[in-house]
Amino acid sequence: MRLRVILEYDEAVNAWAAYCPELPGINSCGATQEEASKNFKEAAELFFEPSDFIVPAKSKVLQMVV
Repeated sequence: MRLRVILEYDEAVNAWAAYCPELPGINSCGATQEEASKNFKEAAELFFEPSDFIVPAKSKVLQMVV
């Protein structure tokens, strides 16, 4: 899977931020561009890692776009 990752420098905290518009909620940062990229990749891998979470029987899973 190929994703667009955006790196932005934040002078207020003297660090690089990394995020992907297609994966809201997955963000990372680092002191350098390389560190921010590496940290984002790790966060995305954890996001897509299989989970043993089971939805309770009387629950529903919804997808909502706001």
